[in-house]
Amino acid sequence: MKTVGIIGGSGYTGGELIRLVINHPALSLDFVYSTTRPGTPISDTHLDLLGQLDLQFTDTINAEVDVLFLCLGHGNSAAFLAENSFAASTLIIDLSNDFRLEKDAEFGGRNFVYGLPEINKAEIEKANAIANPGCFATAIQLALLPLAKAKLLQDSVHVNATTGSTGAGVSLSPTTHFTWRNNNLSWYKPFTHQHLGEIGETLRAAQEEATDLLFLPHRGDFSRGIFVTAYTQFDDSLAHAYALYEAFYRNAPFTQVSKKEVHLKLVVNSNQCFLHLHKHKNQLLITAVIDNLIKGASGQAIQNLNLMMGWEETLGLQLKSSIF
Repeated sequence: MKTVGIIGGSGYTGGELIRLVINHPALSLDFVYSTTRPGTPISDTHLDLLGQLDLQFTDTINAEVDVLFLCLGHGNSAAFLAENSFAASTLIIDLSNDFRLEKDAEFGGRNFVYGLPEINKAEIEKANAIANPGCFATAIQLALLPLAKAKLLQDSVHVNATTGSTGAGVSLSPTTHFTWRNNNLSWYKPFTHQHLGEIGETLRAAQEEATDLLFLPHRGDFSRGIFVTAYTQFDDSLAHAYALYEAFYRNAPFTQVSKKEVHLKLVVNSNQCFLHLHKHKNQLLITAVIDNLIKGASGQAIQNLNLMMGWEETLGLQLKSSIF
């Protein structure tokens, strides 16, 4: 059993990660660090863990832990690692955006590998530090990578994506209150979302040139999931598009290409990404759906850890979606 420490476990992402760790057959939860809740039972915060976990939040760390997950707010992971040292053998997986860009990947003597297994599996297997992708970034990249790899993103790509309220975290703001979010829909950060940087680097690396990506994110009135639609010019046939996608994801256990239309309930509470293709005149429409907290965050972090450890990629991640 490998010991696990989690830094910041009181939020949605941390809560999901705790659930995955305690049900993983090769992991043992050593500590969950919190400066605001030390000494309080974790199950008081995550009540669904009552009877499953007899552990309290702590404000001390075990520097010799085998695996460290950072579930801190963006900008806080680098500061935490600058103030706290861990053994050279400790594997570190950061779920914030602190180390995702190439210019930020070198930190504290480690090189943070971008943790999208569908394209970086070989690098992840050799890494001792991972920058876990963002949730929007995961879904959008999986939607577009087969086209980029084939150098077929030659025109602007228009992306609309709607995320559930858990994507905004547990802290309240005017747009996360139930009375505002319920029966409502709105966009935010049009064309300037923070995930565009990592998406752009991945697509440029695949295609060796820049892609004009026009991204409009939306707030949905549901709790979990991301629903992405992306369209761009594609002059070949739909059958050829499906052949590209099926070949690209042939060895990706958590990315499925469907010829039937897809919807959020297919993937909520799972580590799956479902993709669907549709052709209209010379436009190819790609639909991608994921659970923002699992494939978009904590589940992908466990998937990366499995690869780093040399374990089966799907270990501890055979989760059932809530389809009805």
